[in-house]
Amino acid sequence: MKKLNVIVLMGGKSSEREISLLSGSEVLSNINKGRYIVKPLEIPKKGNEWINKLIDLNPDLVFIALHGTNGEDGSIQGMLDTLGIPYTGSGVLSSALGMDKILFKKIMRLENISIPKDVKSAPCFIKPNNEGSSVGASLVLADNKFNSAIRLAKKYSNDILIEEYLNGIELTCAVIGNENPTALPIIEILPKKGDFFNYKSKYTQNGSDEIVPARISKLLTKEVQDLAIKVYTITRCRGFARVDFILKENKYPVVLEVNTIPGLTKMSLLPKAAKAANISYTDLLDKIINYAIE
Repeated sequence: MKKLNVIVLMGGKSSEREISLLSGSEVLSNINKGRYIVKPLEIPKKGNEWINKLIDLNPDLVFIALHGTNGEDGSIQGMLDTLGIPYTGSGVLSSALGMDKILFKKIMRLENISIPKDVKSAPCFIKPNNEGSSVGASLVLADNKFNSAIRLAKKYSNDILIEEYLNGIELTCAVIGNENPTALPIIEILPKKGDFFNYKSKYTQNGSDEIVPARISKLLTKEVQDLAIKVYTITRCRGFARVDFILKENKYPVVLEVNTIPGLTKMSLLPKAAKAANISYTDLLDKIINYAIE
């Protein structure tokens, strides 16, 4: 059986570049070398010479290990579609919807899915419209911190969100598949490096406690998993994604966002959820690649 020529795209120009490099390295370390000829291709912070390198490498498939703008927002996906190169994860539309939080919220409202309300004062969350990994996001508990949080968010995006602060358990549910997606075990998140699950909590060793399966009832577990699949399906995701929630008053799931290329580092949530479902990291990568080939 001929080995697939797989190129792992990593790096990029976004504020999440370092996380992308970690994700890409983990993919390279864990991918099944018996099934794939795998090579890395790092996208630099500046310049487009890498595109010619990619064409010269003539991949059967590109494994996208990019996060944030210019990687997770549909731009790379559109280029690969134009070149006729298959790739892992969601297509242009789903990627763009996942990155544009304002547009994502409008679609959730149309589908009668519970999301945080927009507010104009503390307590609230203020965040850029099109960043991931909580870059530029702030939890504002007092109005005297409001303007500085807006200035921080606007460093990363012209459009910002000001959302109500919801008190409750933070959950995330990974989903894999194409036509008939499957929800993986839910993870409960307890940040330790900040007031919320911020960049430090996500990517610092022991930055948070991540409990899988989440300590919620079976009934609530099914409700959250079904809702994650619904969001995944509505936004036309494919391959894999992760839907984040706040369990308002520890009872009512509120959808925060969908991540179409969730982190794949040693500390990332998707591999942890897969492991809880008895799916090894290598098997998870196999599944993601197979979904792309489909």
